[in-house]
Amino acid sequence: MLKNQKYSESLKLMGNSFTITVVAENEKTGNENIALATQEIKRIEKLLTTYKQDSQTNLINDNAGIAPVKVDLEVFNLIERSIGISRITQGAFDISYGSIDKSLWNFDKSMTSLPDAQTALKMVHLIDYRNIILDRENTTVFLKEKGMRIGFGGIGKGYAAEMAKQILIKHNVQSGIINASGDLSAWGLQPNGKKWTIGVADPDSPNAAFSYMEISNKAVATSGNYEKFVTINGKKYSHTIDPKTGLPISGIKSVTIIASNAEFADAMATPIAVMGIKAGLFLIDQIPDLFCIIIDDNNKIYTSKNINLK
Repeated sequence: MLKNQKYSESLKLMGNSFTITVVAENEKTGNENIALATQEIKRIEKLLTTYKQDSQTNLINDNAGIAPVKVDLEVFNLIERSIGISRITQGAFDISYGSIDKSLWNFDKSMTSLPDAQTALKMVHLIDYRNIILDRENTTVFLKEKGMRIGFGGIGKGYAAEMAKQILIKHNVQSGIINASGDLSAWGLQPNGKKWTIGVADPDSPNAAFSYMEISNKAVATSGNYEKFVTINGKKYSHTIDPKTGLPISGIKSVTIIASNAEFADAMATPIAVMGIKAGLFLIDQIPDLFCIIIDDNNKIYTSKNINLK
């Protein structure tokens, strides 16, 4: 009997590094399955990107305040689910964040001071998921205010990972991991019959793990300030912006979400950081099959109920 093996490939997709791992009985099958997943991620990238003039996202944005835009049902449904997440997080997650100008936040080392609160507030007035008007009958999306913009930066990677996984499962791939720059979805067992596990990164040395978790048939997403941040007057500010103030959050180093679906995990990681430890954990505990690990600036670890760290 042939022994199954792991086959992996890393690619740059959707502006992120994706690593696709499949368990297969030979390299040819492994590579064919990796190609299937890659194709699906590229298809989604084309649909959601803002870097291509004719993408559906850009058509919606170009018609803000002017007219509803007909979109594929898939895009419509993703926007509808995004609005649902905005509701449960009371606007801490909001795909209409696209109106925040890069001139306000560039997070490169040249940034030496925070923008003043007034300027930031002026820019965020266009962020409001309640002004995304959906018409299911005609599958149209209308942004009510001129200048409003949507973007899928907070949910797109997770959605792509989830869809790639589904396509592989449809093609009888029993086991694998789709890793979208740390947002990952795993299913099945490793070739040795054990469940997949991941190390939860130590925020002070992201290459070291402080604990391990079984993640077979689960998805994990992490939002942390150890990758993108600026230090101003000795204080670290995360690249996570609070959509209500336009200013970056501080106090939380990282949020790791464990869910049954990569799209949901990806979408929940940032708003929990915005909501803060107490409100964030309270919300997580209300939602079945959703777990969370938060590390604050003093390296204190907070976890939601019923989570098992090894």
